[in-house]
Amino acid sequence: MSSRATLLADKPPAARGIARDHASLIVHGADRPGIVAAVTAVLSGHGANIVSLDQYSDNPEGGAFFQRTVFSVPDLTLRLPEIEESLSERVAGGFGLDFALRDLSVPKRVAIFASKSDHCLLDLLWRQKHGELAVTIPMVISNHPDVAEEVRSFGVPFFYVPSAGPDKSAAEAEHLRLLAGNVDFVVLARYMQILSAEFIERAGVPIINIHHSFLPAFIGAGPYAKAKERGVKLVGATAHYVTEDLDEGPIIEQDVVRVSHGDTAADLQRRGADVERAVLSRAVRWHSEDRVIRHGKHTIVFA
Repeated sequence: MSSRATLLADKPPAARGIARDHASLIVHGADRPGIVAAVTAVLSGHGANIVSLDQYSDNPEGGAFFQRTVFSVPDLTLRLPEIEESLSERVAGGFGLDFALRDLSVPKRVAIFASKSDHCLLDLLWRQKHGELAVTIPMVISNHPDVAEEVRSFGVPFFYVPSAGPDKSAAEAEHLRLLAGNVDFVVLARYMQILSAEFIERAGVPIINIHHSFLPAFIGAGPYAKAKERGVKLVGATAHYVTEDLDEGPIIEQDVVRVSHGDTAADLQRRGADVERAVLSRAVRWHSEDRVIRHGKHTIVFA
């Protein structure tokens, strides 16, 4: 995040469940006395009503400070530039803090990448259609054509981009062409391809992945068969941001479900899929609502 606010223009109709004239403000940086007072003073000075405020300091003496504030103000779109200017002077200039400001009635745009497994993909599409996720989905991209008709039944454009063999450069070039200027983040809904470091950098937006395990465990192919062989008593899933270090990005959400010796590998896969859906949908919702702040190798989540 930069010290300049992120202001989204061309505002479409408000997402279901999100009131108009509401904005989120994320502030983070070195902790010191007076930050909360300064932020609230700026907002109250512009006639804003603070709806919620969450804060965290990892060490009150010289540690890092994180705050998420949701506020409302009449004619928000017109008022945002002047609020941004005041925050730049008082919060960024006065305290050396980074901040991001966003109109919450403008849903973030997410591209979903998928392969043959469709349980996470269809769950996200269903939740978005029914107003559970404050996002728009301008595209689904897959390296298999199997789910094309189901995706299009939700009114979402589907793009089949084959990606076979060791050289993924042509596929990634097409991905970048499709994504350019059209999305705010990407979700890998069981997309069974490894993204190159160059793609991650050039995409220029956060990428969220769902991993079929409570990391780190049973990495690689056939995780549920391996889990059965080991006689596990829990299966889980992990949603994390993608970095060039495979499956080691900052974790957003994790969950587990208890299983028994009587469960087959198919049972474990079915129950694991339930956990994957729940974990990924929570991660997408929290990210889309500006509830997740990345800090080094981990995250602060104001859920």
